[in-house]
Amino acid sequence: MRVPTRKDRGGLGDSTMTPMIDVVFNLMIFFVCTVSFQAVEYMLPTTLSAPQAASANPVDVERDELETVVVKVALVDGKLSLAVAEARCDSLSALRDVLRTLAEQDNKLPVILDVQGDVPLGDVVSVYDVCLLAGFQRVQFAASAEV
Repeated sequence: MRVPTRKDRGGLGDSTMTPMIDVVFNLMIFFVCTVSFQAVEYMLPTTLSAPQAASANPVDVERDELETVVVKVALVDGKLSLAVAEARCDSLSALRDVLRTLAEQDNKLPVILDVQGDVPLGDVVSVYDVCLLAGFQRVQFAASAEV
């Protein structure tokens, strides 16, 4: 008499591991292909606030007029245009040199980045980094009055 083997039995008791192993490998491949190893940057360390009413907070006009560094960033004919206090800068290295000179005098001055809407975000982050590397501690973004 022949002893029945697993192949001969068939029915409900027949369970193979191959489909489950295939599913596990497919899930592993999916997660390996979709994982992102780049750190997500949720927020830049600065505040962007809309202008407030004049009666809400009194503003020290002399201090604001005399102690701010305004960096204007725009895109002109597909090229990045930079200006510090109406003085044009040809490149990020020229901007860094101008900002370092100003930071040597007083690095606690607030730097206000006036960025036009069509400037790519990568260029904005590069200008922001140049301001920090120059030695300034307070870098802020200008906000338009239209909310």
